[in-house]
Amino acid sequence: MPVPVPRQRAIPAAECGQAPAASPDGGPREERATPGKNPAENTTRCASTTDPRDATGARGPATPDGPSASPTEMREDTTDHPDITPPTNLTLLLIEDDPGGSPIVPDLLDQAGKPIRVRTARNLTEAGRLLTDDVHCILLDLALPGPARPGDGADEDELAVLRHVLELAPRHAVLALTSAGDAERGAEAVAVGAQDYLLRDELDGRLLSRAIRYAVERKRSDWAERRLAEGRLHAQENARLERGLLPTPLLDGSPLRFAARYRPGRSRALLGGDFYDVVRTPDGTVHAMIGDVCGHGPDEAALGVELRIAWRALTLAGMCGDELLATLQQVLEHERSDEEIFATLCAVDISPDGTRAGLCLAGHPAPLLAGPDRPARLLPHDENGPALGLLSAARWPRVEVELGAEWSLMLYTDGLIEGHVGAGRERLGQDGMVEMVRRRFADGLRGEQLLQTAVNEVRDLNGGELTDDVAVLLLDRVPQVP
Repeated sequence: MPVPVPRQRAIPAAECGQAPAASPDGGPREERATPGKNPAENTTRCASTTDPRDATGARGPATPDGPSASPTEMREDTTDHPDITPPTNLTLLLIEDDPGGSPIVPDLLDQAGKPIRVRTARNLTEAGRLLTDDVHCILLDLALPGPARPGDGADEDELAVLRHVLELAPRHAVLALTSAGDAERGAEAVAVGAQDYLLRDELDGRLLSRAIRYAVERKRSDWAERRLAEGRLHAQENARLERGLLPTPLLDGSPLRFAARYRPGRSRALLGGDFYDVVRTPDGTVHAMIGDVCGHGPDEAALGVELRIAWRALTLAGMCGDELLATLQQVLEHERSDEEIFATLCAVDISPDGTRAGLCLAGHPAPLLAGPDRPARLLPHDENGPALGLLSAARWPRVEVELGAEWSLMLYTDGLIEGHVGAGRERLGQDGMVEMVRRRFADGLRGEQLLQTAVNEVRDLNGGELTDDVAVLLLDRVPQVP
């Protein structure tokens, strides 16, 4: 079956190194014509075993029907033939310095029964010119001399030509062609990087067609596996980086118990725009903070990390309240990628005896306070200041609150309260969250168990994972038993 050259790209027979195959009577093999057309009007086949030129590069010998065509004459004409067959699925590049003695048979078929297009290069220079994106597989004769390199001595690399081709075509399937007495060299070629090796004396059209299909699929599989492994490694590196950016509470010497839950809204991410931190200063005061940068991308996550680190540094330096928030706003204004980006924040400082706290809100939901002798409730939020990054001359007053002897204080981001309740449009809201915590607190849940149960219930009410970043921080104070 003739193998047509794609219409959109005219490749001279000289480039593919082949001429029409000879018929049994010594004349040129007859091309199969399109119905209603003269056979001479059809495209030149590009899979043959005859060489159009002699050793000197001149035209090949004349046949009984006339002289063989020159490269210019054999260039396919695609301008007047609308019925040219469309390109085949697979293209083979044969790198062989003796096409006339090549075992390649004319008819190579892919798995779908379509002809495999064949190009031939006599040397590596021609191979580099013919190696285009539409080539799927390379059949390389290992007997081909390798590229000349300075300093080559007696210990010449027998697989230098293969190594050169692998460097030239790292994403192409490569089949090594060797003689029956040199099978060991073929096995070494596979170890170096070829997909398989073939023995010249045992080669036929069916075996070669199958080997080409196998090599192409194996190369695709190897490439996909490599990309998958690189993706996994990249994901692991990102995971380690993001885990390193999550806070480690500094509560040494404090009787308070700490628990936190963090879930970014971005798919397959470990870090979102929400951020939190807890530190204990040398005077015994415990400072807790939670915040939310508007947006869900990696830039917002990076900004959240910067604000958290800045908050910890400023807190350990002795800043608190309005002064600290004003400085954080300066950090945000300098680090944000867009002037419309802002961040909400809730900061709490708990006295060394654990019975009182100062509260500063910057456009953030008020914390929830619960205790054994009183139901869960929200802390005062009448003095809530604007979010960071909105007003340059803003102020954030600090409000004193009484906590009591035994309590649980929960700081959270709006991702927890913006989940839906059922299939409708109703959202959980702060009131729904307070009622939920009241029930769980009455059931005797505290600490990690209370936090985990609350987050799971919010997710169940939403009917699945929450779309926004969620951060929840819980501090518990239990009186010490004498």
